[in-house]
Amino acid sequence: MKKSFAFFLLALWGLAAQAQVYDWVADGNPLVKHKFTADPATLVYNDTLWIFTGEDFAANQQHTHMENWCVFSTADMKHYREYPVPLRADAFKWSSGIAYASQVVERGGKFYWYVSTDNTGIGVAVADRPEGPYKDVLGKPLLTVADCFASKHAWACIDPSVLIDDDGQAWMFWGNGECYYVKLKENMTEIDGEIRQVNFDGFEFEEAPWIHKHDGKYYLSYASGFPERIAYAMADHIEGPWTYKGILNEWAGNSSSNHQAIQEYKGRWYFVYHNGALKGGTPSSRSVCIDYLYYNPDGTMKRVQMTSEGVLPLE
Repeated sequence: MKKSFAFFLLALWGLAAQAQVYDWVADGNPLVKHKFTADPATLVYNDTLWIFTGEDFAANQQHTHMENWCVFSTADMKHYREYPVPLRADAFKWSSGIAYASQVVERGGKFYWYVSTDNTGIGVAVADRPEGPYKDVLGKPLLTVADCFASKHAWACIDPSVLIDDDGQAWMFWGNGECYYVKLKENMTEIDGEIRQVNFDGFEFEEAPWIHKHDGKYYLSYASGFPERIAYAMADHIEGPWTYKGILNEWAGNSSSNHQAIQEYKGRWYFVYHNGALKGGTPSSRSVCIDYLYYNPDGTMKRVQMTSEGVLPLE
């Protein structure tokens, strides 16, 4: 009886911990030091920078174990807030329960969280606020490995990245080993038309596509090779043709994986990524970091310099 009561108290403590807001002042990289975070994605909404990540379960992990996603915000790149756990992988009853990479986009006052779940596909959760909570909107995957027509491995359907273009058309890119893209309908929960594959000279694609736009040019960055570096390509149109532009970010410390988000916020461009620099870090116990990103006059991006200092606070 005493043992059961102790487990009950531990369960209550766990729920209370999930319900708390945690505030901290940034102190260089890694940005998040109180837990292990990976696969960052960013969103700017209401003059605030939001960072969404997965959570590596513990320190010194030798195998990937991720049960939930996290959400953080800042208005000055110095003071940060973590909100209660907004979404767990087991909220997708059809899924493997593994919280792989994801991205949140806003449309019409709703927030759509596109998540990948290892070998069970890409799902969509929706919330009325960026901090959530989020709920599975479909009750089934939006995409599965069956949609990855050029792939033969079960985990090909991962790492969604979504861009709503200037004309209002939403596009999703995703994949592992092969990179795919498709239009999304205006409701953001259905694909619209044919799934296509990205191919171009010099394209050594591993995973982690991120699509963004700057000065009328489209940029597709992605993890390349293994251990992974971040490379990128540019195009005049979102469907290409793409031109390979080289390496953007080198191997990230003792993390064999690399996953990036590229975001403009209050006039500066930022490169958000993960490495294994936190004490107890491994390729499966990772930590999100942030550094500056710069463009050359011709629109190409300068190679990102990973630092321990991170970025300066905004005035």
